[in-house]
Amino acid sequence: MRMAQYGTGHGHAPGKMMSLRTNPQIDVAGIYEPSAARRVANEDTEAYRGMHWFESEEELFAPDIIAVASEGANDESLDQTQRLVAAGKHVWYDKPAGNNWKQWQEVVGVARQKELQLQCGYMFRYHPGFCKIASWAHSGLLGDVFSIRAHMSTTVATDDRERMSQFEGGILFDLCGHVLDQVLWLQGDRPHNVTSFLRNDTGEVARFKDNTLAVFEFDRALAFIDIAAMETPPMARRFEVYGTRGSAMMEPMEPGDRIRLCLDEERSGFSRGEQVVTVETRSRQDLYNLELTAFLEAIEGKREPDRSYDFELLVQETLLRVAGELIAA
Repeated sequence: MRMAQYGTGHGHAPGKMMSLRTNPQIDVAGIYEPSAARRVANEDTEAYRGMHWFESEEELFAPDIIAVASEGANDESLDQTQRLVAAGKHVWYDKPAGNNWKQWQEVVGVARQKELQLQCGYMFRYHPGFCKIASWAHSGLLGDVFSIRAHMSTTVATDDRERMSQFEGGILFDLCGHVLDQVLWLQGDRPHNVTSFLRNDTGEVARFKDNTLAVFEFDRALAFIDIAAMETPPMARRFEVYGTRGSAMMEPMEPGDRIRLCLDEERSGFSRGEQVVTVETRSRQDLYNLELTAFLEAIEGKREPDRSYDFELLVQETLLRVAGELIAA
């Protein structure tokens, strides 16, 4: 399958290109980067060395290019993805899906009408630890889930803070989608209320929200996601799920090779009380590769998409609500 990449501004762009280059099913046609400065900065890096660089966007629309990885920066990617879908391309689209809710609805509507695959780049969908916790929650092993907590902080350089400050949600807008995607997958419905705390506590870039908390209210559960932009590496990222009959905690998320499981009684091959369950480890690059495999198989009709159009809409709408980009919907 002939594929291309649009943009290098997203933090996951190099990894996605490595997935394209190493997948034996893919013939990489090339890459288009509208910023000359970004192109120069990337041309001799490992991910892009030796790649063919298109001189115009129109080259991405060639009939033999079946799908495109959309890897522009957060303020570019939705417009770029819209043009790709309008041109009839399947799109492997890195998160988040911009900050224009009406436009994202239109993009998904066109993809649905044209029966195009439109897969958002939430790599934790293919993370063995997250998959294991989801299977426990959906099977009833943990009882009725009443609380989910996620901590996904990072450290952000000044230049990146400046660019990200154009979005009201700051670091929450940039990173929340990864774990929000998991929260909504576990809950299976739309939170009826969201509350966010969007603070600037370093003062490094005054407009940039660098210390944030999001609270989601479901009918019978609460979820909490906290994300800051100044945590000392290595980050202590973790994911916790609490139910009426047990709980599961994964720390750190990556590589996420161990989960603390606690149950009220012996069940499903697990002991009563606390135990550590080991799971297969996957590198971040492995997760990108699994994303791409799922995307290709959905295009070829070998499997159903792992998330529906409606679910991709739900994740983005909830993100925009809590990040202060959407008042109501």
